[in-house]
Amino acid sequence: MHSFSYRANALLTFAVTILALVCAMASLSDNLNSPYPSSQIQILSFNWFQKQPRGNDEVRLTMNITADLRSLFTWNTKQVFVFVAAEYRTAKNALNQVSLWDAIIPAKDHAMFWIQTANKYRFVDQGSNLRGKEFNLTLHWHVMPKTGKMFANKLVMSGYRLPEEYR
Repeated sequence: MHSFSYRANALLTFAVTILALVCAMASLSDNLNSPYPSSQIQILSFNWFQKQPRGNDEVRLTMNITADLRSLFTWNTKQVFVFVAAEYRTAKNALNQVSLWDAIIPAKDHAMFWIQTANKYRFVDQGSNLRGKEFNLTLHWHVMPKTGKMFANKLVMSGYRLPEEYR
């Protein structure tokens, strides 16, 4: 005869094994999903473009962000972290990336949105490198699953240019 503790241990081990198997299957099922998010960002205005007292350029802009991220949500998705970044090159750095806006999308119901906003975070460059600079606006997303590996991707939108003169 087996003791009570031996039976409890066997039952607990079996339950944890089944739970691990279900979690692995949930995680693997996300690989079958091929998302097709879409987004469009329009810059409405440059509210100010100044040289700071220490010589750094700073930009404040207003933009329309339209996105449909519903395809990122599966039954295993807990939430999606999304942010817009300005990306540009300078002589010192091959890639400069400045986060302008971010949000957490908690459910599929909120994954299709249109927002008009000014940049939430300061768009500052170290030096006077921004005048007339071409830059990309990139929508990044990080899908946080209920179980399994988090994945990230982005959508790059190019063709933006900063003003030639300070305002």
